[in-house]
Amino acid sequence: MNPYVLMILLSSLGLGTTLTFASSHWLLAWMGLENNTLAITPLMAQHHHPRAVEATTKYFLTQATAAAMILFASTTNAWMTGEWNITDLSDPLANTMFMTALALKIGLAPMHFWMPEVMQGLDLLTGLILSTWQKLAPFALIIQTAQNIDPLLLTLLGVTSTLVGGWGGLNQTQLRKILAYSSIAHMGWMIIVIQYAPQLTLIALGTYIIMTSAAFLTLKMSLTTKLSTLATTWSKSPILTATTALVLLSLGGLPPLTGFMPKWLILQELTKQDLPIIATIMALAALISLYFYLRLCYAMTLTISPNTTNSTTPWRTQTTQTSMPLALFTMATLGLLPMTPTILMLAT
Repeated sequence: MNPYVLMILLSSLGLGTTLTFASSHWLLAWMGLENNTLAITPLMAQHHHPRAVEATTKYFLTQATAAAMILFASTTNAWMTGEWNITDLSDPLANTMFMTALALKIGLAPMHFWMPEVMQGLDLLTGLILSTWQKLAPFALIIQTAQNIDPLLLTLLGVTSTLVGGWGGLNQTQLRKILAYSSIAHMGWMIIVIQYAPQLTLIALGTYIIMTSAAFLTLKMSLTTKLSTLATTWSKSPILTATTALVLLSLGGLPPLTGFMPKWLILQELTKQDLPIIATIMALAALISLYFYLRLCYAMTLTISPNTTNSTTPWRTQTTQTSMPLALFTMATLGLLPMTPTILMLAT
């Protein structure tokens, strides 16, 4: 892609998110979300592969549907209450419609069906943008309106997402689909606590972005998109394989890695709110997710691939990719747990 075009598209992505962050009027927030969608569409279709074009079409249609629902919900709210302010979302119908639209935008279950399919058709860097940056603007809107939305709806979306994210990833062999289901499960954790402690949602979103970035950049460094190829990476770069296993365990939420922090704090908050059953369901759903991360770790570090892979084997090739972002994200993914009190203090 032409670097000038790439610069314009990435600037538009940044502008769309910033516009949604800064807006207090519904139309301005909607414009920011539309800007985001239109900026990432050419990035998704840049390889002109039929799968990439198909993924782009699916993504565009779902995002356009969600944007239309947001516009309809905000117009309904303005019609019923006379208010266009984001924080004054008081009409119950508009509330539910708005939350459903944003759930479709970020891929919360049961509106998640587009997410694994779209992710499978993209290259790893665009998949990284879709999993991280594209979640920010909708989450800003959800956090601003969470107090007006029906708590039962938020709880249902959160629990369903963690269960679907765990179950869906169990039988996958494509790493991008596994990361898509991982994303759905993490979104569930963020949504479940948003009505009680929005600062914990921000902490969970931050750690999710760090861990997912580390996972995607690792896969890009080792040129891996399938489980069978992952089993051959140990011979190419043993150290990268070891850190990848730890990154995956951090995504699963095992102590003493960073991924344990948001799960621990969210379960603690749910227990404080006198919701032990929901806390138990969330903890058990995290175990399902942990199984497929462990499966990846096992395939990568404890087995030798019994057959040759169909893909090109990058046998100790010198990579031209920059490894500094990967190193920084991996360090953050593995070592932020001792900083929990500091992060909590900064967030509150």
